[in-house]
Amino acid sequence: MINPPGLMISAPASGTGKTTVMLGLLRALRDDGLTVQPFKSGPDYIDPAFHLAAAGRPSFNFDSWAMDPQLLGGIAAKAEGADICVGEGSMGLFDGVATRGQTGFGTSAETALKMGWPVVLVIDVGGQAQSAAATALGFKMYNPDLPFAGVILNRVASPRHERLTRAGMDKAGLKVLGSLPRRGDLKLPERHLGLIQAVEHPDLEAAIAGYADFLRENVDLDAIRAAARSGPAMEAHPLPAPPAQRIALARDAAFSFTYPHLLDGWRAQGAEILPFSPLADEAPDTGADLVWLPGGYPELHAGTLAAAATFKAGLRKHAETKPVHGECGGYMALGAGLVDKDGVQHEMAGLLGLVTSYAKRKFNLGYRRAVLDGPMPGFAAGAALRGHEFHYSSIVEQPDTGLAQVFDADGNPVAQTGSRRGHVTGTFFHLITGEAS
Repeated sequence: MINPPGLMISAPASGTGKTTVMLGLLRALRDDGLTVQPFKSGPDYIDPAFHLAAAGRPSFNFDSWAMDPQLLGGIAAKAEGADICVGEGSMGLFDGVATRGQTGFGTSAETALKMGWPVVLVIDVGGQAQSAAATALGFKMYNPDLPFAGVILNRVASPRHERLTRAGMDKAGLKVLGSLPRRGDLKLPERHLGLIQAVEHPDLEAAIAGYADFLRENVDLDAIRAAARSGPAMEAHPLPAPPAQRIALARDAAFSFTYPHLLDGWRAQGAEILPFSPLADEAPDTGADLVWLPGGYPELHAGTLAAAATFKAGLRKHAETKPVHGECGGYMALGAGLVDKDGVQHEMAGLLGLVTSYAKRKFNLGYRRAVLDGPMPGFAAGAALRGHEFHYSSIVEQPDTGLAQVFDADGNPVAQTGSRRGHVTGTFFHLITGEAS
């Protein structure tokens, strides 16, 4: 396999504008006639859908904490046929966890090193000028083995501000690849889990086209293309196997958080994905072997889900004889009730006794390692799974048998064990992969 040249778009911290740069760059390169393969470093469920819209190719997550070398190789192989790869980092370039996972600590720098991609550092220079060069130089020198392409200055206030900031970068010997003027209209809409979903954006195509035009006017696209590099190709391996042959997958604005590599692996190995919409009151396909409810935003649609009689009846009928699994938002929808932010409880499917609440927000975030006490679709009891949890709900009731012993990235026990009752299972974490036995 030939590894196409690539770049890692990263930043010193979250909130610097790297997603805007990422989407604009993907579209601008695509408009120039290149086949562009996007990737996301870290456990993000939302950004890949935006990448797909911008690049026209599905985006896949790299995760050095959760993934073993075989899975990383399988994901790297998704770049086959691309002219260039562009990866988007998570948080700051070197941010990860304290305890090593399957191949690393989950940092964007590790992904860049593994792929041989030079880093393009997006720096918010608001409130500083020459001092921004000290930040950039620190990032360049923190790991001298990490290739560094240069910087893009973001939120530049004026031509004078740009001259002073560039002077600092010149003194530090850092290449400036672009300078983006401050513009308040370029920020993507957000909510409590970060960006809104791509499917919810009121005019996503126009927004991405605008980002591309903005980058074309203010960034040296030729220099960015010339900076792209790659390391030796990793050995390609199959992506994770499907948990069933015919999988009814909930897919709408309430349920959309599934890692792309899972669905791609399931399809590649012969599974049939049968999408249905609980919000449209659709029942899962009666011929499905498994119903899978991904995470998402059921709390924003609790009343609609509570009134979805056809969906709930079909789900209950399936669960009488065949497995149902829910992740995070899907897990909540399988429970007895969901209390919204106003304190109103809505009746969910009732296949589990779980009651969750958003009336008192509780932040739950981080990697999870789970050792199953009982089976769940695709995995036997005793299997170890890796995933990620991100939600603001709290547990009011959880009367059912726990599904797993769950731990955070440092090996500390986590109270959210998941649940199982009959053919129904659920977890608060989103599955990334099972550990090889």
